[in-house]
Amino acid sequence: MNPADQDYGKWLGRMRGERCAENLKTHGFDAVLVPDGVSACTALRERIEGYETFGVGGSDTVRKIGILEELKSAGKTLYDHWETDTPEQDMELRLNQGRCDCFFTSANAISATGEIVNVDGIGNRTAAMSFGPKAVMIVAGVNKITDTLQDALERIRTVAGPMRAKSLGMKTPCAETGLCADCNSPQRICRVTTILHRKPMKAEKVSVILINKALGY
Repeated sequence: MNPADQDYGKWLGRMRGERCAENLKTHGFDAVLVPDGVSACTALRERIEGYETFGVGGSDTVRKIGILEELKSAGKTLYDHWETDTPEQDMELRLNQGRCDCFFTSANAISATGEIVNVDGIGNRTAAMSFGPKAVMIVAGVNKITDTLQDALERIRTVAGPMRAKSLGMKTPCAETGLCADCNSPQRICRVTTILHRKPMKAEKVSVILINKALGY
C-alpha cells in the first residue's frame, strides 16, 4: 500500500485504543476497541442481553450511535432525563438511572493507564457509574484517551468542560472564552469529580466500548 493512502490517524487511534483497553482490563473493566458506531452497537447488544431497564446520561456519543432507538423499538424501559416536561419528572428519571439494570454513558476522559474520569454538574451520572445499576456501559471515542491520569483531569478542564458548557448554552466564563476560570458561576457544570480506578466492587459489569473515531466532547 502506498504510504500516502494509509490513514495514520486511524492507526494511531488503534494503537492508543488497544493499549488503553488492555490496561482497563487489568483494572477489572470489560473493555474493547471497535472501529465505528455500528460495531459499538454490536458490542453493546452482546453485553446487555437480559436487561430490561436502562438509564442514559446526557452523552452525545451514546445518542449518536443508535443504541437508544433500538432499545425503544424493543420495548425496553428507558430512563432519559432529556425526555421530561417537569422538574419533578426530571428528578424521578435521574433517580431511576441509578436503580436501573444497565446505565449508558460516555466518559469525559480515559487515561491510557486505565482510569475513567468524569466531572458532573448534578452528579446523577457519576453516581450511577459507580453504584446502583447492575451494569454500566461506557461508550467513548479515542479522542477521550489521554496518556496519564493527570492528563485526563487536564483534558476535562481545558477541552471537555468548555465544549460541553458551550453546547449546553451555559453562561460560564469557559463557554465565552474557551478557558477554564475555576469559576463560581451559578451555571458551572464542573462540580463533582469521580475517578474509577478499578471496577466498583458491587457492579456486575462495567464495560468500556472504545470507538476508533473522534466522538463527543
